[in-house]
Amino acid sequence: MRQHRAGLLVVATALTPALLLTTPAFAGSTAAPATATTVTVSSETPVDEMPEDELRAAIHAILADEDSGRGVTEAATQALDGTADDMRAFLKTGYRLAQAEDDRVAIARILFTAQKNGDKRVIAEINGL
Repeated sequence: MRQHRAGLLVVATALTPALLLTTPAFAGSTAAPATATTVTVSSETPVDEMPEDELRAAIHAILADEDSGRGVTEAATQALDGTADDMRAFLKTGYRLAQAEDDRVAIARILFTAQKNGDKRVIAEINGL
């Protein structure tokens, strides 16, 4: 039983930084990291200058990522159903906000499991964030 708790602690410790410090997803393999005002894709075109087809391609690339959570998927789908300005807003800020929501849900699930199993160390680590 003690080894089981140690294993859970190792997994939770390994996942916490990944969930809290996620980096922005890249729309292409040569994409630059997102900044506060610009997300770029493999064409290196700033979001404000992208034509609608490039905006759609960037959002579809985010949707194709199997690690995209429910919040990201819903926000991306809404952006695709909207105007080009809606897609730009998603790529600039909406994506990161939706990813943060998905991260909070993942942390809540880890906390729930830790509380259910009585793992005080994981609970303390999560609450100490």
